[in-house]
Amino acid sequence: MLSVPTLWTVFVINFLAVGLIWAYVAHSYPNLEAARFWTASCFTAAAGAVLAMLRLVAAGSLLPLLAGGVVMIFAACLAAMGVKRFYGKPVSWRATFLITGLSCAGLIFFIAVHDSLSMRVLVFSIGQSLPLAMTLKLLLSPQQGYVNPGARLAGVVAVLMIVIYAVRAAGNLFGVDFAFTDANLAHAVLTLALIFLSMAFNFGFVLMAMDRLRNEVADLALLDDLTGVGNRRQLLQRLSEECARSVRSGEPFSLLVIDLDGFKIINDTHGHAAGDACLQHFTLMAQTRLRAGDMLARTGGDEFCIMLPSSTLREGAMIARRVLEVCRADAEACVGSEIPIAVSIGVAQWTRETGAFPDRLIAAADHALYAAKKEGKNGYAVYDPAAPLVPEAKETPAAAHGLLA
Repeated sequence: MLSVPTLWTVFVINFLAVGLIWAYVAHSYPNLEAARFWTASCFTAAAGAVLAMLRLVAAGSLLPLLAGGVVMIFAACLAAMGVKRFYGKPVSWRATFLITGLSCAGLIFFIAVHDSLSMRVLVFSIGQSLPLAMTLKLLLSPQQGYVNPGARLAGVVAVLMIVIYAVRAAGNLFGVDFAFTDANLAHAVLTLALIFLSMAFNFGFVLMAMDRLRNEVADLALLDDLTGVGNRRQLLQRLSEECARSVRSGEPFSLLVIDLDGFKIINDTHGHAAGDACLQHFTLMAQTRLRAGDMLARTGGDEFCIMLPSSTLREGAMIARRVLEVCRADAEACVGSEIPIAVSIGVAQWTRETGAFPDRLIAAADHALYAAKKEGKNGYAVYDPAAPLVPEAKETPAAAHGLLA
């Protein structure tokens, strides 16, 4: 039989160790706000256990148990608040203080007014279980169509902890002695189970954080750090997905390849900082002319692509005209040292010949881009393998529309 001081010492050491881990995580990843709540929860739980252990010294007083129980309930509330912050939900200090305050009042009542061990155990069990229960929906329900494996583990552990608290409360109500400060087998089993589950609970939080950080790193690997849009890797992934979908359904989609005209001259004349500003400005302009679901990506120095899901060649040409119009209007409004931006665009559509090979579609759009540049730049051309490349007719908008009819 393990001694009571040994059990509670292990409890304290475990929470201190996990608290140090979370403190390091919170310091290393300041944007992970949930880590700060989980750090505070671990240290608070350790403090509560230390206070409860004083009952072994002051055997005639229940004050240490009261203080320790209230502090540990507050620690459970902090853990629940961390789960809410992890999922971007607002936290309520009012609810935390309400649960803690009501639990404290209940414990005081059943110590000072009506001395009842079974009711104290019931109040403590409810105070510990309620914050855990409040996290179950977030932990076990899919968030944005995805259930975090660590969240699932934490949710299952939370359910087991609630069951243990319920068994303990029910046992004391029916005369079974489950007092945590008594050296008996029931106490040893329950305490060891809670030590194990509390470690597993925090391990679930660690897995949640690792999964979140891994996804953030993966997202960064797919974004262009200058403009914030997708990079070539993300474009190729999306193109592969769209090609595979089109192979199955036969539904076409379109791709625009865009090149900023005279970008080398801008860099040589005005400097690379001005060139970067032009790239960022073009990104913002182009995004104002895209539809929901369209994807803009920067694939090279001054090269961009726009993928248009479920779009025909005609619809791709329409988007190309929109992008050109906003760039031309912006160039006409330039004054003083402002740098006008002109672009050339090649438009291509997925066909059965493209199959599941996105490089073929990119090559077709590139071919159209070269035709647009050959016609004097600041325009677009569409790729039609059954006919010669058709550059945009710059004389009138109506003529450009007619070439696509």
